[in-house]
Amino acid sequence: MLVDAVTDYAIYMLDPNGTITSWNPGARRFKGYEESEIIGENFSRFYTEEDRKTGLPQRALEVAEREGKFENEGWRVRKDGTQFWAYVVIDPIRDSAGTLVGFVKITRDLTERQQAEVALRENREQLRLLVQGVTDYAVYMLSPEGYVSSWNSGAERIKGYTPEEIIGQHFSRFYTEEDRQAGLPLQTIEIATREGRFEREGWRVRKDGTKFFANVVVDAIRNSDGSLLGFAKITRDITERMNAARELEEAREALFQSQKMEAIGQLTGGIAHDFNNLLMAIQGSLELLQRRLPADDPKVALLIDNALQGARRGAALTQRMLAFARRQELKLMPLDVRDVVQRMTNLLQSSLGPSVRVETHFPLELPKINADANQIELALLNLAINGRDAMPKGGTITIGAAKRTNVPGLKAGNYLCVSVTDTGTGMNEETLKRAMEPFFTTKGVGKGTGLGLPMVHGMAEQSGGKLLLKSELGRGTSAELCLPVATDELASAARDVTEHASRTVRKLAILTVDDDPLVALNTSALLEELGHTVFSAPSGLHALDILHREKKIDLMITDQLMPDMTGSELATRIRAENAHIPIILATGYAELAPGEGEGLPRLAKPFSQRELAEAIARAVTS
Repeated sequence: MLVDAVTDYAIYMLDPNGTITSWNPGARRFKGYEESEIIGENFSRFYTEEDRKTGLPQRALEVAEREGKFENEGWRVRKDGTQFWAYVVIDPIRDSAGTLVGFVKITRDLTERQQAEVALRENREQLRLLVQGVTDYAVYMLSPEGYVSSWNSGAERIKGYTPEEIIGQHFSRFYTEEDRQAGLPLQTIEIATREGRFEREGWRVRKDGTKFFANVVVDAIRNSDGSLLGFAKITRDITERMNAARELEEAREALFQSQKMEAIGQLTGGIAHDFNNLLMAIQGSLELLQRRLPADDPKVALLIDNALQGARRGAALTQRMLAFARRQELKLMPLDVRDVVQRMTNLLQSSLGPSVRVETHFPLELPKINADANQIELALLNLAINGRDAMPKGGTITIGAAKRTNVPGLKAGNYLCVSVTDTGTGMNEETLKRAMEPFFTTKGVGKGTGLGLPMVHGMAEQSGGKLLLKSELGRGTSAELCLPVATDELASAARDVTEHASRTVRKLAILTVDDDPLVALNTSALLEELGHTVFSAPSGLHALDILHREKKIDLMITDQLMPDMTGSELATRIRAENAHIPIILATGYAELAPGEGEGLPRLAKPFSQRELAEAIARAVTS
């Protein structure tokens, strides 16, 4: 009754030859045979064709008889031909005399379990293949002590070790020497053991000694009883991401610097415009006063000369500010760099002092550059003084030049690069990056304005060129001022201007227009001393009234920035009514919009009486 009640197991008897002598409901349920169909048949029909050919049924009975039990798992066949995975136990049955009378056979259908195990093996294999196939991540296992126990292809690609080289080695070899000395590998597995997970970013070392920036995750792997089996370690090379983040930050910083410099440039330009007007009044008045002083009062003459020097230094500082803002009025003309440097020799030597030796190296044939003579002299002087300050114990400053067709940051063309090289202390990378930033200086308080290099940089860019800096700590600095080569047409035009300026100008009726009364008074005084008749107007509208009233005005000198009507707008109105009157724009910097004041000669503020006379000569003889 017990055997007949069991349906999850096939329990039946065999005679010594393997013939079936009994059959329970469990056997009928999963083998498919009725009792009348199977009793008297040999049990070998339940085996697959392959197993019967190898004699497995007979061997099973022999083992059971010999050893007292046969136990095995394998595929068996149902009545309908389908197969199932069976767990089989065969026990021999003996009588009291020990004679074999048959066998009892118990079979259990383990197909579901076997399928689950196959699926598990397949999942494990898929997981192994997946982990092994990952190449963007180093995925590997560590023992509880930190020794590598598995190694995927991503780990081999990123770290450079083959599995044979690294399995069994301690994972600390991937850390830098500094991190190993600080105990970071041990801290990693301690934190992972205590908290279950460790994550950090830092530098790691490949087999060839190169470094990469890594994101590292270490997870503790525990058994069902909570005991530590080891660690799963996943490492990703994020060097490119870190570089991209750094480049983005540098781009943001560059944008911020650009916006800051633009704001400073706007502020500088506005201040310099007003400062130029003040210097115009001071310098002009001092020049007039100097010529009218009695010759027998040397102390007063000395004081006035000192004040004039101060005004000129203020004008030079203003030019630096405007050059940085790229708003100064440049007088571009063909220049021979050798002539410029030769004229400056005494000035350079006296400015640099006896501890600095100045050397020049120029090729025999050197093209002329298109630049402003005063600004080039000022730029070279600034670069030389910077070199001197970088050589506190003295040294050598070398001025040279070389032709180039390709200059970084400029379109292809013909350029002459004038270099000023010192043998000083040089600059580190951070200082070099900020060297052309306005008001940045490494000199002591009161020893530098921080506008020297920005002035040269601004002048170079406004002239269509570039300032290049090269420097290393302990190896000095080389500043290259690359400017466009002058064309033949420019050289011819420059000769014409010189000839016109040298001609004697007759006495004229001149209308001056300026909204600043100090500048207006000063300009009128300078013109009157030159023998001209002067009419002064505080605005464009007043100037038009004077022109309508006075029909014999020979020339007009007008400021550009004025309320209601700019100087260029006034010139346009006058040109519409009378195209013959010469007009000079007196401006503190290049404040005209593109196309504005086109064709009008310029006079840069602050100007001296000589510069004023030359401008008038050019205007009336052109």
